[in-house]
Amino acid sequence: MFLENTINHAKQSGWMEVICGSMFSGKTEELIRRLRRAEMAGQNVEIFKPKLDTRYAEEEVVSHNKNKIRSTPVESPSEILLLGSTCDVVGIDEAQFFDESVVEVANT
Repeated sequence: MFLENTINHAKQSGWMEVICGSMFSGKTEELIRRLRRAEMAGQNVEIFKPKLDTRYAEEEVVSHNKNKIRSTPVESPSEILLLGSTCDVVGIDEAQFFDESVVEVANT
């Protein structure tokens, strides 16, 4: 999610981007690329992943070509609201591993 508000600075708004595709299509690589660009632009970035996803690393999101970025593992989507409240950009990797409350969290 990227937050941007050029009209009413008292109200913060943003948008959601979903990266989807088949297995090995580069979804994680694209997520890492977008988050790195946001970091280079000076935005406060945080990426969250399900705590149970330890395939490559416990505290990193890792693509199949071994590109990686630091991440925060969380048990539930509600933790994302707490831990990401001060971020400009929030990335969520492997959202399908979360329960349906991830939709409400993303909309919030």
